Amino acid sequence: MPPIQLHRATLSNGLRVLLVPDPSTPVVGVAVHVDVGFRSEPEGRTGFAHLFEHLMFQGSESLEKLEHFRVVQGSGGIFNGSTHQDYTDYFEVLPTAALERALFLEADRLRAPRLTEENLRNQVDVVKEEIRLNVLNRPYGGFPWILLPPVLYDTFPNAHNGYGDFSELEQAGLDDAAAFFDTYYAPGNAQLTVLGDIDVDATMALIEKHFGDIPARPTPVRPSFAEPVPGAERRQSVTDAHAPLPALALGYRIPDPSTQLDDYLGHALLASVLSNGEAARLQRRLVHDDGLVTDIAASCGLMGSLDARDPDTFTITAVHPGSVDPDKVLLAVDEELDRLITDGPAADELARQSARWAAAQHHEDDRVMYRMLGLGARELLYGRAEIALELPQRLAAVTPEQVQAAAASLRSAGRAVLLVEPGGAADEQGEQE
Repeated sequence: MPPIQLHRATLSNGLRVLLVPDPSTPVVGVAVHVDVGFRSEPEGRTGFAHLFEHLMFQGSESLEKLEHFRVVQGSGGIFNGSTHQDYTDYFEVLPTAALERALFLEADRLRAPRLTEENLRNQVDVVKEEIRLNVLNRPYGGFPWILLPPVLYDTFPNAHNGYGDFSELEQAGLDDAAAFFDTYYAPGNAQLTVLGDIDVDATMALIEKHFGDIPARPTPVRPSFAEPVPGAERRQSVTDAHAPLPALALGYRIPDPSTQLDDYLGHALLASVLSNGEAARLQRRLVHDDGLVTDIAASCGLMGSLDARDPDTFTITAVHPGSVDPDKVLLAVDEELDRLITDGPAADELARQSARWAAAQHHEDDRVMYRMLGLGARELLYGRAEIALELPQRLAAVTPEQVQAAAASLRSAGRAVLLVEPGGAADEQGEQE
């Protein structure tokens, strides 16, 4: 199979374009990544980036509410959007013949979404219901991505609840929505990715036709969200009314992938060595040998690997019986990290985990949606979509010494410890309304 070719262009209004022709793909994917996530939302408006993602599906300049849905589904396609720490994405995957239709749909809402009081109030209610379903009324809701950051971080962008606070969502007005759109949804703050059986020149002509006349606006200066690494352990306990067992989460800072990618990948493989598969170290020690936990997982990245700029979080999460002292779990984790620092991982252990990574990556890339979103996100975040293509080879090249260094970095700086305790009134958190 010939290597994938990436073609880049920038329109006069600042919109960046990434074209990925793939004749073996019988469909076409179109994605818009906007350089704004919940870390950029204004203080006092927690959850606004996610709320605005919902508003972008409520009609646009030329389309009534629900028309976008009908056009995509009527073409035999799928669509969605999602809000992350540093970006928001919107996408469709459709038959190749529907490429221009998809470009029109994305251009129309990037030009002028239908921002009305009715749509705003309706979507505030939808988001509140989503929070009830996914966080407030679910065991371990918000664990750890909502509950852990306030323990590890101090600044509002890094520490606040990106899903949103009910009272602040209810206070959001059309002026907030218009200001958010004008500031962050400028063409120069967005990345368009098209992947599939496409002709590069013909596709660029269609992109110019549909996106080229969107007026340019000033592109916001991207702030740094950097803050010092904690010098000591920070600990906090929360009560979960729905949790059947106690749980804990550890949070550590990780290297900046834009400037320290090899160090970052050492942490990514460390997460796999610790928890990926029944033979992984924490699985074997804490689940099978010592019986300290019923479930354990490690992850390099709060919302997934290579999904955010600096700072980001290495997490270890575990659920354990009530009879087990959480400090015993912490001690066992520390002992396994120390063992890695002293002895390093075995070569076959590292090879097994990098092969698991590669297999998972190839399996994910079989779906046009994931391949397109991965390329677009890495292009937006780091300016190099190629990272997504190089990942299996780069992980296979990670050395035992890099994993040792990653384990040592976790043990050498402060960490966050979040303890989740079962109990409390069943409607305790619902009072946030």
